[in-house]
Amino acid sequence: MSTPPPFILGQDHIKRHFQTAIATRKISHAYILSGEPGTGRNALADHFALTLLCESAAAPCLKCHSCRQALSGNHPDIIHITHEKPGTIGVDDIRAQINNTVSIRPYSSQYKLYIMDEAEKMTIQAQNALLKTIEEPPSYAVIILITTNSDGFLPTILSRCVQLKLRPLDDAAVRDYLIAELSVPDTKAEIYAAFARGNIGKAVRIAQSEDFQHFYEELIHLLKNIRAMDISMLLNFIKKLKDENFDLYECLDFMQIWYRDALMFKVTKDANLLIFKDEYSAINEMSQKTGYDGFENILQAIEKAKVRLEANVNMELAMELMFLVMKEN
Repeated sequence: MSTPPPFILGQDHIKRHFQTAIATRKISHAYILSGEPGTGRNALADHFALTLLCESAAAPCLKCHSCRQALSGNHPDIIHITHEKPGTIGVDDIRAQINNTVSIRPYSSQYKLYIMDEAEKMTIQAQNALLKTIEEPPSYAVIILITTNSDGFLPTILSRCVQLKLRPLDDAAVRDYLIAELSVPDTKAEIYAAFARGNIGKAVRIAQSEDFQHFYEELIHLLKNIRAMDISMLLNFIKKLKDENFDLYECLDFMQIWYRDALMFKVTKDANLLIFKDEYSAINEMSQKTGYDGFENILQAIEKAKVRLEANVNMELAMELMFLVMKEN
């Protein structure tokens, strides 16, 4: 954790849960915070720890010794679990950092917190080792598991943890944050918010990314000109996607937003509803040339491309089939 204290947009249901738990001193010994990276999972865990260990009644005061230690990342009673193997949290990690130290009382606080990011990487053996501590924890121990997906946890782990799931934010909340805090132009903020699908961390990342601007320009050029492109041009674009390591799933998400935008405009004729407001002329032209069946065919082709990629179908083939449907419709 670092100064200033973590800002968390949305997730009011989790904030209220933690506030109530602290106010009533009904703190669980184990929590699972699940959600996509970028949604505020780590910030929520850090803020809970900061507030729980604060020495002031007006927690978090950000001024007491405990708060200053937490904000500097040097609080002895906040332990962040680490692991040497990038893809695995093993039984030795759990024993060395949790089981062998949990019997040592807090140094300066009423509670001792263990925060484990990427907890879904725990092996079955590691989970069983952790289970021993969760089943009979000391009164002061609090374990927070941060994960993208809790489905990989043992049922016995799940049954002994309070499970808190982060929710996607409204696009409007993400858009307003980008405009107010990062001075992103309105039209761009609308696109970033739609593309981020409620993930504020992702929205901030792409708003500040030069790579995303390049990605945006390349895809917009393709989508505006695909009808006029021949097969060799489409194959060259697929090669570019591969050579420049474009995230194919992000490409497909972007295309879905574009075609849904055009379809919405075809139905409503309301430019105010457009996400790609700066591309009004291209959207308007496409809505006139493409029928409802055509849009349906294209959106289905994008979904099929996702399914094919997940099934490890050849990338070039999956993308070529999709582009041909886009070109023909």
